[in-house]
Amino acid sequence: MKKSLTILAAVTMLAASSCRKIEMDGGTTTVVPTPPNPNPIGQTITLKGRIAKDTLLKAGNTYILSGLVYMVNNATMKVEPGVNVRGDYQGSNVAALIITRGAKLVADGTQENPIVFTSNSPVPRSGDWGGIVICGKASVNSTYSGSVPGVITGAGTYQVEGGVDNSFGDGIAGGGATPDDNDSSGVLRYVRIEYAGYAYQPDKEINSLTMAAVGRKTVIDYVQVTYAKDDAFEWFGGTVNCAHLIAYKTQDDDFDADNGFSGKVQFGIVLRDSTIADISRSEAFECDNDPNGSTNTPQTRAVFSNITAIGPRATLNNVGNSLFLSAAHLRRNVGVSIFNSIFLGWSQGLLIDSRNGRAMENNIIDSTTRFKNNTIAGCGPASGIDLTSYAFIASSANALAWNRDSVVNRFSNTAFGNTVLTNVSDAKMIAPFNYAAPDFLPFGGSNGYQPILTGARFTDPKLAGMQVVPFRGACDAAGVAANWWRGWTRFINQ
Repeated sequence: MKKSLTILAAVTMLAASSCRKIEMDGGTTTVVPTPPNPNPIGQTITLKGRIAKDTLLKAGNTYILSGLVYMVNNATMKVEPGVNVRGDYQGSNVAALIITRGAKLVADGTQENPIVFTSNSPVPRSGDWGGIVICGKASVNSTYSGSVPGVITGAGTYQVEGGVDNSFGDGIAGGGATPDDNDSSGVLRYVRIEYAGYAYQPDKEINSLTMAAVGRKTVIDYVQVTYAKDDAFEWFGGTVNCAHLIAYKTQDDDFDADNGFSGKVQFGIVLRDSTIADISRSEAFECDNDPNGSTNTPQTRAVFSNITAIGPRATLNNVGNSLFLSAAHLRRNVGVSIFNSIFLGWSQGLLIDSRNGRAMENNIIDSTTRFKNNTIAGCGPASGIDLTSYAFIASSANALAWNRDSVVNRFSNTAFGNTVLTNVSDAKMIAPFNYAAPDFLPFGGSNGYQPILTGARFTDPKLAGMQVVPFRGACDAAGVAANWWRGWTRFINQ
């Protein structure tokens, strides 16, 4: 039986007026107030179940997500600037918003009036609710073998993890044999997602923002994820391009790319808390072709540029939680490339993991995977190329065959433009480790040598279409490119 979408008016309004019930498709019941204005300001409105018609969330109301809420039937949920949507958590009835294939979420806030998806708890904590799941029709390299009447499954589809799928197939993404890489699932712009993430089962979690086979006409720009219980941003396949992403105090991974994701991501900030990490080992980047490291296509070949990833170690003597692993963990035949970025204060900078065969080694040598014009600072006890700045893992079967010198040359050769600095302070940033009031800007040029104000390069063909800037990392020292993260974000030091 379908659940209901219930609109709860303020107590005084309910006392003064009666309500009527409207039977919708399939027996879904909607309770609405009698007054002629169907959506007056000042209401508390609870959203439940499957919503099959266009829905407007208006500024001035309070919206509560109760349980798993699905936008279905190609309907659009439009959220006005300044709206707060709160995820309820009652035992196992964890709240999440799932945008199914063909439906849209248009949450288009402004720098002055961002849209906030947060916890409904009076004392919010990480994991209070599930998060946002967007299912698109673009390419994905997985196969969902289940059968749902009238629903596309099979090769080129993916069942979203975290227990969000149901008998209607609302948790299935991907276009199957005929994917639409230009698909649009709507807009997320100037949006904050706070205290989200839910472990349905081990390794089967809802992330703060899950993008499953999301197409490139979707807009994901200026999105901050705060206190993610699992991953902050995870892409399962898809072609969506993203910009201006912030992950603050994530528990597990910040940017997780899997199952054929081939979009481009530019301008991102990661700020970790040295005490918060996950049993699965926490990293800024965790990237796989798929969980088995197969040769399935499309290969995960996302491109990241201008990321500032701040780890747990403000100095070389700081250790932090022992469950931190590396700034970037590339494994399982992935073809992800990273350019013009800064890795600051991690136990390891770049970790190349070839335990499932020599695929990663080959991807680096043939330039499928590229790591160019990046700065690694304070990630090891020594400067220069060492096993702490650039770490490698190989299984015992591959260890002798591992062509380490050839791979290291891909990072240390001056033609690739990478720089290793001994201390985090050598990167000359203002206040990257101030958890309550961080400042991600580099010092201006008047302060002498500035290693990250210049050094970015955009000549590589993989960077085509990205904004050309001179600086490494997410921010310039002044101007619009310095202050894009101010005004709509919130940094909460709990």
